[in-house]
Amino acid sequence: MDFSLGWFLDPLIFGKYPLSMKNLVGERLPEISETTSDLLVGSSDFIGINHYTSVYTRNDRTRIHKLIMQDAASDAAVITTAYRRGSAIGERAASHWLHIVPWGIRKLVKYVKSKYGNTPVIITENGMDDPGRPFMTLEKALKDDKRIRYHRDYLSNLSAAIRQDDCNVRGYFVWSLLDNWEWNLGYTVRFGLYYVDYSNNLTRIPKLRRNGSRTYSVLKQRTGVKFELLCHA
Repeated sequence: MDFSLGWFLDPLIFGKYPLSMKNLVGERLPEISETTSDLLVGSSDFIGINHYTSVYTRNDRTRIHKLIMQDAASDAAVITTAYRRGSAIGERAASHWLHIVPWGIRKLVKYVKSKYGNTPVIITENGMDDPGRPFMTLEKALKDDKRIRYHRDYLSNLSAAIRQDDCNVRGYFVWSLLDNWEWNLGYTVRFGLYYVDYSNNLTRIPKLRRNGSRTYSVLKQRTGVKFELLCHA
Protein backbone atom coordinates (compact mmCIF):
# COMPACT_ATOMS: atom_id res chain seq x y z
CA MET A 1 0.00 0.00 0.00
CA ASP A 2 2.89 2.37 0.65
CA PHE A 3 3.99 2.19 -2.99
CA SER A 4 0.50 2.77 -4.40
CA LEU A 5 -1.17 5.02 -1.82
CA GLY A 6 1.38 6.09 0.78
CA TRP A 7 3.73 7.40 -1.91
CA PHE A 8 1.25 10.26 -2.44
CA LEU A 9 -0.66 10.53 0.85
CA ASP A 10 2.19 10.33 3.36
CA PRO A 11 3.81 13.56 2.09
CA LEU A 12 0.42 15.34 2.17
CA ILE A 13 -0.48 14.14 5.67
CA PHE A 14 2.88 13.60 7.37
CA GLY A 15 5.27 15.62 5.22
CA LYS A 16 7.53 12.69 4.35
CA TYR A 17 7.64 9.47 2.36
CA PRO A 18 6.73 6.15 4.05
CA LEU A 19 9.57 4.49 5.97
CA SER A 20 9.18 1.32 3.89
CA MET A 21 9.91 3.32 0.73
CA LYS A 22 13.00 4.86 2.30
CA ASN A 23 14.27 1.43 3.30
CA LEU A 24 13.59 -0.22 -0.07
CA VAL A 25 14.44 2.60 -2.47
CA GLY A 26 17.33 4.06 -0.52
CA GLU A 27 19.23 7.01 -1.93
CA ARG A 28 17.17 7.03 -5.14
CA LEU A 29 14.20 8.37 -3.18
CA PRO A 30 14.44 12.18 -3.07
CA GLU A 31 14.35 13.94 0.28
CA ILE A 32 11.40 16.22 1.01
CA SER A 33 12.76 19.50 2.33
CA GLU A 34 11.39 21.06 5.50
CA THR A 35 10.01 23.97 3.48
CA THR A 36 8.20 21.64 1.07
CA SER A 37 6.96 19.52 3.96
CA ASP A 38 5.44 22.57 5.65
CA LEU A 39 3.66 23.47 2.41
CA LEU A 40 2.31 19.96 1.89
CA VAL A 41 1.02 19.02 5.33
CA GLY A 42 -2.63 19.96 5.72
CA SER A 43 -2.93 21.26 2.16
CA SER A 44 -5.45 18.66 0.94
CA ASP A 45 -9.21 19.24 1.16
CA PHE A 46 -10.06 15.61 0.51
CA ILE A 47 -8.52 12.33 -0.61
CA GLY A 48 -9.62 11.15 -4.07
CA ILE A 49 -9.21 7.45 -4.81
CA ASN A 50 -9.79 5.49 -8.02
CA HIS A 51 -10.75 1.94 -7.00
CA TYR A 52 -11.79 -0.93 -9.25
CA THR A 53 -10.47 -4.19 -7.85
CA SER A 54 -8.31 -5.89 -5.21
CA VAL A 55 -5.50 -8.45 -5.34
CA TYR A 56 -3.61 -10.77 -3.02
CA THR A 57 -0.04 -9.80 -2.18
CA ARG A 58 3.00 -11.52 -0.72
CA ASN A 59 6.61 -10.59 -0.12
CA ASP A 60 8.95 -11.02 -3.06
CA ARG A 61 11.67 -12.58 -0.94
CA THR A 62 13.82 -13.47 -3.93
CA ARG A 63 13.62 -9.88 -5.29
CA ILE A 64 13.63 -11.49 -8.73
CA HIS A 65 11.76 -8.49 -10.16
CA LYS A 66 14.70 -6.34 -9.15
CA LEU A 67 16.95 -8.32 -11.46
CA ILE A 68 14.65 -7.63 -14.42
CA MET A 69 13.82 -3.95 -13.97
CA GLN A 70 14.45 -1.22 -11.42
CA ASP A 71 11.17 0.62 -11.05
CA ALA A 72 8.46 1.31 -8.48
CA ALA A 73 6.92 -2.15 -8.90
CA SER A 74 10.19 -3.97 -8.27
CA ASP A 75 11.18 -1.59 -5.46
CA ALA A 76 7.99 -2.51 -3.59
CA ALA A 77 9.28 -6.09 -3.23
CA VAL A 78 5.81 -7.62 -3.43
CA ILE A 79 4.16 -10.08 -5.80
CA THR A 80 0.50 -9.46 -6.59
CA THR A 81 -1.99 -11.99 -7.90
CA ALA A 82 -5.74 -12.39 -8.29
CA TYR A 83 -5.52 -16.11 -7.51
CA ARG A 84 -4.89 -18.16 -4.38
CA ARG A 85 -4.93 -21.95 -4.18
CA GLY A 86 -6.31 -22.04 -7.71
CA SER A 87 -9.31 -19.82 -6.99
CA ALA A 88 -9.82 -16.27 -8.21
CA ILE A 89 -10.31 -13.48 -5.68
CA GLY A 90 -13.54 -12.63 -7.50
CA GLU A 91 -15.39 -12.92 -10.79
CA ARG A 92 -13.46 -11.39 -13.67
CA ALA A 93 -14.71 -8.50 -15.76
CA ALA A 94 -13.55 -8.04 -19.37
CA SER A 95 -10.12 -6.60 -18.51
CA HIS A 96 -7.64 -9.22 -17.32
CA TRP A 97 -6.68 -7.10 -14.27
CA LEU A 98 -10.23 -6.39 -13.09
CA HIS A 99 -11.81 -8.90 -10.73
CA ILE A 100 -15.00 -8.05 -8.85
CA VAL A 101 -14.11 -7.83 -5.14
CA PRO A 102 -16.73 -5.69 -3.36
CA TRP A 103 -15.31 -6.12 0.16
CA GLY A 104 -12.06 -4.52 -1.02
CA ILE A 105 -13.51 -1.01 -1.14
CA ARG A 106 -14.64 -1.19 2.50
CA LYS A 107 -11.24 -2.47 3.57
CA LEU A 108 -9.56 0.32 1.61
CA VAL A 109 -11.46 3.23 3.19
CA LYS A 110 -11.03 1.69 6.65
CA TYR A 111 -7.28 1.58 6.01
CA VAL A 112 -7.27 5.23 4.93
CA LYS A 113 -9.16 6.21 8.08
CA SER A 114 -6.87 4.24 10.40
CA LYS A 115 -3.63 5.58 8.88
CA TYR A 116 -4.52 9.09 7.75
CA GLY A 117 -7.27 10.14 10.13
CA ASN A 118 -10.76 11.02 9.07
CA THR A 119 -9.86 13.24 6.12
CA PRO A 120 -12.84 13.33 3.71
CA VAL A 121 -12.62 10.63 1.03
CA ILE A 122 -14.19 10.70 -2.43
CA ILE A 123 -14.21 7.59 -4.60
CA THR A 124 -13.36 9.33 -7.86
CA GLU A 125 -13.63 6.26 -10.11
CA ASN A 126 -15.29 2.87 -9.66
CA GLY A 127 -16.66 0.54 -12.30
CA MET A 128 -16.24 -2.56 -14.44
CA ASP A 129 -16.09 -3.35 -18.14
CA ASP A 130 -17.87 -5.77 -20.45
CA PRO A 131 -16.36 -7.16 -23.63
CA GLY A 132 -17.38 -5.10 -26.67
CA ARG A 133 -18.24 -8.04 -28.91
CA PRO A 134 -18.91 -6.74 -32.44
CA PHE A 135 -21.53 -9.38 -33.29
CA MET A 136 -23.53 -9.14 -30.05
CA THR A 137 -27.15 -8.07 -30.52
CA LEU A 138 -28.10 -4.65 -29.22
CA GLU A 139 -30.71 -6.19 -26.93
CA LYS A 140 -28.08 -8.36 -25.28
CA ALA A 141 -25.56 -5.51 -25.07
CA LEU A 142 -28.09 -3.37 -23.21
CA LYS A 143 -28.75 -6.08 -20.61
CA ASP A 144 -26.54 -4.81 -17.82
CA ASP A 145 -27.23 -7.13 -14.87
CA LYS A 146 -23.56 -7.78 -14.07
CA ARG A 147 -22.74 -4.07 -13.81
CA ILE A 148 -25.79 -3.47 -11.62
CA ARG A 149 -24.62 -6.23 -9.25
CA TYR A 150 -21.12 -4.72 -9.28
CA HIS A 151 -22.28 -1.26 -8.21
CA ARG A 152 -24.87 -2.64 -5.80
CA ASP A 153 -22.27 -4.71 -3.97
CA TYR A 154 -19.55 -2.05 -3.98
CA LEU A 155 -22.00 0.61 -2.77
CA SER A 156 -23.29 -1.75 -0.07
CA ASN A 157 -19.76 -2.17 1.25
CA LEU A 158 -19.15 1.56 1.02
CA SER A 159 -22.38 2.16 2.92
CA ALA A 160 -21.20 -0.24 5.65
CA ALA A 161 -17.90 1.63 5.87
CA ILE A 162 -19.80 4.89 6.37
CA ARG A 163 -22.50 3.63 8.74
CA GLN A 164 -20.68 0.93 10.72
CA ASP A 165 -17.01 1.97 10.52
CA ASP A 166 -17.62 5.73 10.64
CA CYS A 167 -15.48 6.37 7.56
CA ASN A 168 -15.71 9.92 6.23
CA VAL A 169 -16.68 9.09 2.63
CA ARG A 170 -18.27 12.11 0.95
CA GLY A 171 -18.76 11.05 -2.66
CA TYR A 172 -18.72 8.27 -5.23
CA PHE A 173 -18.30 8.57 -9.00
CA VAL A 174 -19.04 5.81 -11.49
CA TRP A 175 -16.63 5.06 -14.31
CA SER A 176 -18.13 5.63 -16.71
CA LEU A 177 -21.21 7.42 -17.96
CA LEU A 178 -20.45 6.42 -21.57
CA ASP A 179 -18.52 3.65 -23.26
CA ASN A 180 -15.09 5.08 -23.97
CA TRP A 181 -11.66 4.52 -25.52
CA GLU A 182 -9.96 2.34 -22.90
CA TRP A 183 -6.20 2.81 -23.12
CA ASN A 184 -4.52 0.00 -25.07
CA LEU A 185 -7.81 -1.94 -25.28
CA GLY A 186 -9.42 0.79 -27.36
CA TYR A 187 -13.10 0.18 -28.08
CA THR A 188 -12.95 -3.57 -27.38
CA VAL A 189 -14.36 -3.16 -23.85
CA ARG A 190 -17.27 -1.11 -22.50
CA PHE A 191 -17.36 0.63 -19.11
CA GLY A 192 -20.40 2.82 -19.74
CA LEU A 193 -23.81 3.05 -18.16
CA TYR A 194 -24.76 4.24 -21.65
CA TYR A 195 -24.07 2.12 -24.71
CA VAL A 196 -22.30 3.99 -27.52
CA ASP A 197 -23.11 2.72 -31.02
CA TYR A 198 -19.79 3.29 -32.79
CA SER A 199 -21.24 2.29 -36.16
CA ASN A 200 -24.25 4.62 -36.02
CA ASN A 201 -23.11 8.21 -35.46
CA LEU A 202 -22.05 7.46 -31.86
CA THR A 203 -25.67 7.16 -30.72
CA ARG A 204 -25.94 6.90 -26.92
CA ILE A 205 -28.44 4.39 -25.56
CA PRO A 206 -29.03 3.87 -21.81
CA LYS A 207 -28.37 0.28 -20.80
CA LEU A 208 -31.34 -1.48 -19.21
CA ARG A 209 -33.42 1.37 -20.64
CA ARG A 210 -36.79 0.21 -19.37
CA ASN A 211 -35.64 -0.52 -15.85
CA GLY A 212 -32.97 2.15 -15.44
CA SER A 213 -34.80 4.37 -12.94
CA ARG A 214 -35.93 1.34 -10.98
CA THR A 215 -32.34 0.09 -10.88
CA TYR A 216 -31.12 3.16 -9.02
CA SER A 217 -34.14 3.12 -6.71
CA VAL A 218 -33.26 -0.45 -5.78
CA LEU A 219 -29.60 0.50 -5.31
CA LYS A 220 -30.60 3.32 -2.97
CA GLN A 221 -32.96 1.06 -1.01
CA ARG A 222 -30.50 -1.82 -0.64
CA THR A 223 -27.39 0.22 0.13
CA GLY A 224 -28.90 2.98 2.23
CA VAL A 225 -26.84 5.49 0.28
CA LYS A 226 -28.46 8.76 -0.77
CA PHE A 227 -26.92 9.72 -4.11
CA GLU A 228 -27.52 11.52 -7.36
CA LEU A 229 -26.55 9.90 -10.64
CA LEU A 230 -23.31 11.76 -11.37
CA CYS A 231 -20.85 9.94 -13.60
CA HIS A 232 -17.55 10.50 -15.35
CA ALA A 233 -17.99 10.89 -19.09
